Amino acid sequence: MMILSRRLFLATLAAAATPALADDLPPPDLSQEPFPVKNDENKVEYKFRRRQMAYNTSEAPGTIVVDPKARFLYFVLGNGEAIRYGASVGKQGRTWSGSATIGRMEKWPTWTPTPEHIAEFPKLVKYVPGGMPGGLDNPMGARALYLYQGDVDTIYRIHGTYDPSMIGRKKTAGCVSLLNVDIIDLFNRVQMGTKVVVLEY
Repeated sequence: MMILSRRLFLATLAAAATPALADDLPPPDLSQEPFPVKNDENKVEYKFRRRQMAYNTSEAPGTIVVDPKARFLYFVLGNGEAIRYGASVGKQGRTWSGSATIGRMEKWPTWTPTPEHIAEFPKLVKYVPGGMPGGLDNPMGARALYLYQGDVDTIYRIHGTYDPSMIGRKKTAGCVSLLNVDIIDLFNRVQMGTKVVVLEY
C-alpha cells in the first residue's frame, strides 16, 4: 500500500508540472457578444492553439511578447509560464520590432482601409471617411489593441480574425491577428499601458 500511495503521489506531482494544453484553458464567455463568435480552435493546427506552457523570459508578468517569425504571441504569467496564442502576421508585423504599450483598446473596432487596400479593392474607398463599422465583415475582428510609443501611434495592431486558416501563416489584413476567441481572451487579460515587446523577424 505504501508503494502504491507513493506512486500515486509522484503521478500527481507529474500531472501538476505538465503544461496545460489548449483544452485546459476554457474559452472566454462569448454569450454577450453583439455578433456571433465561434470557438473554432479545432480548425487551427494543433501547435497554434491557445495553451499555457513553460516560457523563459526576463519580461515582467502581464507583458505581451510577439514572436512574428514563429507566429506566436505570449502573455507572460510569471514563474516561467505564459499563455501562448497562434497568430497570423502581416507584412507590417514582419518589418517593425521594439517595445510599446497598449494605448487604445477597442471592442468590434472600425477599420479604415489604407491606400494599398483601396488600390487593390477600389470599392473600399467608401469606408475612408468614417471607417468600416465593427461587425462580421470587418477584417479587424472582435477586438483590437493599438500599440503606442509615448503619444505616437506605431500603426501596429493586434486584432482578431474570423478566418482560422490564417493562423500560423504570414497573411493578415493588419499586423498580428489571433482567432476572435483568442483576441477576446487576451483582451480580457490586459489593460491600457500593458507593455508589448515585438521581437525581430
